[in-house]
Amino acid sequence: MNAFKAYDIRGVYGRDFNADDVERIGFFLPKLLNAARVLVGRDDRTSSPEVFEALCNGITSAGADVVSIGLATTPTIYFATATKGFDAAVQITASHNPPEYNGLKVCRTGALPVDYSTGLADLERMCKGDRIPDEKLGSISEIDVRGEYLDFLRKYLPDLSALKIGIDCSNGMASLLIKELLGNQPKYIYDEIDCTFPNHPPNPLDEKNCADLKKLVKDNGLDLGLIFDGDADRVMFIDEQGRYVQPDLITAVLAEYYLTKKPGRVLHDVRTSRAVDERIRELGGEPHMWKVGHSFAKQKMRELDCIVGGELAGHYYFRDFFYCDSGMLTALIILSIAAKLKRKGETFSSTIDGLRHYASSGELNYHIEEKDAATAALVETMTAAEKPEAVYDMDGYRIEFAKWWFNVRTSQTESYLRLLIEADSDALLAEKRAAIEAILKPFI
Repeated sequence: MNAFKAYDIRGVYGRDFNADDVERIGFFLPKLLNAARVLVGRDDRTSSPEVFEALCNGITSAGADVVSIGLATTPTIYFATATKGFDAAVQITASHNPPEYNGLKVCRTGALPVDYSTGLADLERMCKGDRIPDEKLGSISEIDVRGEYLDFLRKYLPDLSALKIGIDCSNGMASLLIKELLGNQPKYIYDEIDCTFPNHPPNPLDEKNCADLKKLVKDNGLDLGLIFDGDADRVMFIDEQGRYVQPDLITAVLAEYYLTKKPGRVLHDVRTSRAVDERIRELGGEPHMWKVGHSFAKQKMRELDCIVGGELAGHYYFRDFFYCDSGMLTALIILSIAAKLKRKGETFSSTIDGLRHYASSGELNYHIEEKDAATAALVETMTAAEKPEAVYDMDGYRIEFAKWWFNVRTSQTESYLRLLIEADSDALLAEKRAAIEAILKPFI
């Protein structure tokens, strides 16, 4: 089985894992998490019904009960896990991956994620053992939590009557909820659930997938555009000028929403712009940098009791949402900010432009087999050429200099080296990128 990854279980269904693998996972999961009941939700991928059936067969043959919430966004699973007191939950989804993929996102008590370092490695080992079915099969039942989740989200619903909004659901699971929240006033595209993703891949981090939303915003003179990923745990934004909003900058906007009410800690990942850290400090907040990945972020959010957090990938975390991410909750908060700005005669882009102090490369990916050797060469050469002001090694390396910084990380699942550079000017960014790529060239 090649589907066990750093943060979840995911791969091409039928190649990286199959129904028998899923049944084994289901069988050993209750033991791993000491759970008599397992909450299960799923997206609408072609393979999801088969994965659901296999997972249920495994869970019930272990003597545990399945409680299904049916088709659901991933944040709905987090909500139900935390509010209904489940000790184990699984969302069947491959999130932003192409339609041939599927996967399992696992969480435990309180919606705390289970990743490879906190349980998936043990589960993978257990799956290689023998299965002895329990004498008494577990049951399968259904509950409906959608209404309760919508009621929770409506607490954040602002008056949007003056705001013109465009929404791209990416044919994903956001379509389950969005119209019940926002009604028919927004202009929607790709709002029918179709997890073959016929219009564009469900990954808004890739800016080219936002092209149709950009056009919708510009052609209709809208104030803001929103685009969700496949399972609706992420959301990204287009400003009224049709420009893609760098996702890490949204962390600063969310921080202001909370920090103007009371001080607190804010989490961001190692790829985040200096502008975000600076803005959090200006607001009287306490910024904390941490590793990339939703499981790492949620654990650190709990440890530090952060009020809010965000990642470059468009995951945003909230203490008020069990330290978990929700694309819908993020959207509602940003819409409330945009509505307030419009009432004052200001635009959303004015807020974002106030944070665009630096030139950024965005995350760059290089196909490199000898990832560790390439990283070592890069770090050694760049720090010898210029004395760094700070070096962070919590997730690859983030090395900061007076007028620029870079982060280099290795992919945990593929032969890729990931690089992000930020500088005080476009010219300096171009200079440093050329120097770094010259070092990496022999390895590519």
